[in-house]
Amino acid sequence: MASKKIDKLSVTLGRMLKARGLESRLSEYRVLGQWEKAVGAVIARHARPQSVRGRKLTLVVDSPAWMQQLSLLKPELVEKMNKNLGRDMIREVTLKLGEVAPSAAPEEEAPPVRVSLSREERATIETYLEEIRDPDTRESIRRVIEKDFLNRKKEYKK
Repeated sequence: MASKKIDKLSVTLGRMLKARGLESRLSEYRVLGQWEKAVGAVIARHARPQSVRGRKLTLVVDSPAWMQQLSLLKPELVEKMNKNLGRDMIREVTLKLGEVAPSAAPEEEAPPVRVSLSREERATIETYLEEIRDPDTRESIRRVIEKDFLNRKKEYKK
């Protein structure tokens, strides 16, 4: 009896998509799905992939300033996309000026946490500073310690 080789599902699906001429569309969807993860939220807010044809990625950019910036970053964009996709899929990037839709779910910024130092904390800081005679040094160290106390309180409240 002849034994049948068992392939991974991804290999089988890949063959099926290729046989039906859909492999390039799948690649395009991968690029679209990985864009923000690959390039970061800041770039993704100003540029979106429009299409992938062959190994050329076309991006829509929301302003001439970002178009200039991204034109300088083309090699890095290609590298980041290929690294994120796990293979060398993109060789070239072209840029077009247009409207960029916001990402699906913009993250809501948490309201800033307001904290202040208690009298006891201020007294503790003063005990730390008792030995320092130079007023400028003393004030600089006070600001650093106060900032540290406040940051710790903010982290605790989150």
